[in-house]
Amino acid sequence: MAERVETIVHVLRHGEVHNPNGILYGRLPGFGLSVAGRAQAGAVARALADHDLALVIASPLQRAQETAEPIAAAHGIAIRTDENLIEAGNTFEGLRVSVGDGALRKPRHWWKLRDPFTPSWGEPYLQIAHRMLAAVNKARVEASGREVVLVSHQLPVWTLRRFLQGQRLWHDPRSRQCSLASLTSLVYEGDTLVDIVYSEPAGSSDPRKTGA
Repeated sequence: MAERVETIVHVLRHGEVHNPNGILYGRLPGFGLSVAGRAQAGAVARALADHDLALVIASPLQRAQETAEPIAAAHGIAIRTDENLIEAGNTFEGLRVSVGDGALRKPRHWWKLRDPFTPSWGEPYLQIAHRMLAAVNKARVEASGREVVLVSHQLPVWTLRRFLQGQRLWHDPRSRQCSLASLTSLVYEGDTLVDIVYSEPAGSSDPRKTGA
């Protein structure tokens, strides 16, 4: 029997964003990495320096592209962009949504919270999972036998992981294991997913932090 080829798809959450007003920026333009975020991206680049990376692909949003830069540069790879890796759509985009202040205190917004399972306030979890998996599978096939980095965002990364693990997609955001600049590494033998390895080359962060 022929040996199955191992391919690893590292799904990377972007680094910390400069967001002094603490809004939910979602897909809004103009939100780049903070000084700390750039340091986090550098830490990931160093952690992956001796890996056999074939591709570095990022969400089109500025913070993801900036997180990808030092990784791609270290391997002499041009960054590609995949719209499937973009942040989840959210009707609270541009507002402050921290518990106890902001938009969630205003009755006119409460209707948006009626269904936590789809959810009613944003892009359906299943749609997020499917587009993320499409990005993973496309990159995996192209980088067969090597490794690839996909730079995305907290909710898409966590939704993908839950989908692959056969877990329900709706969840408590406070329970997400997806720190800033963390890697969720998908290990494939041939076309079969055999392992999911989570790591934090830039350290841990609070999943509840608005503006991260």
